[in-house]
Amino acid sequence: MMRILLSNDDGVYAPGLKALHRSLSEIAEVVTMAPDRNRSGASSSLTLEEPLRVQRLDNGFFSVRGTPTDCVHLAVNGLLEQEPDMVVAGINAGANLGDDTIYSGTVAAAIEGRFLGRPAIAVSSVARHPEHFETAAKVAVTLVQQLVEHPLPSDQILNVNVPDLPYEQLKGIKVTRLGQRHRSEPVVRARDPGNREVFWIGPAGKGQDAGEGTDFNAIGQGYVSVTPLQIDLTAHQQRDALSQWVSSIRL
Repeated sequence: MMRILLSNDDGVYAPGLKALHRSLSEIAEVVTMAPDRNRSGASSSLTLEEPLRVQRLDNGFFSVRGTPTDCVHLAVNGLLEQEPDMVVAGINAGANLGDDTIYSGTVAAAIEGRFLGRPAIAVSSVARHPEHFETAAKVAVTLVQQLVEHPLPSDQILNVNVPDLPYEQLKGIKVTRLGQRHRSEPVVRARDPGNREVFWIGPAGKGQDAGEGTDFNAIGQGYVSVTPLQIDLTAHQQRDALSQWVSSIRL
């Protein structure tokens, strides 16, 4: 039976994680390992200055005092007696569109799985407080089954965003590219109980590059957005031009 490692960045108690575990358990053996608290925005950070502590909860989930990347790295690189066949991250509460993928711990968990040689999918419901986790979970199961039957190149993951709608209201699936947001809103200034100034990161900007073909556009029309992300960040098409650019430099 296929063995899936499930993680997220919303934390081990998140309803999206539980919904996805229920659905994936119908087709695979699922091991769930997630941060002990919300670690949204953790990106691909690893905990290097202190040990990782792991607790097994009553429901069988593993709670890790660390980041989403810690969870996947720990599971694949030594904690589990049997390594997983695939890594699935989600269901994130809130979209991971465009620029969000740079910061997302959900996407980072999938990327770490791919770094460690496993096919990987990141799944998000676009609503900040989703009402239809079961829709995203059903989409995730379908894509996992497709990935098993038709593997993707080893340098790619899938970033999946699902409208927060009843399943029968989805328009379908569109393969998309990452859009781009406007600059985020300014930081929010406040005062703590000791009257010391503190700052909150401002809300993300609205879609700027959100036209036809983008993940923003697909979601706005009621489609599931599936974006292939390449793990190799090298801008290969620029290498020749950059060689000419540096040719006159003498060190």
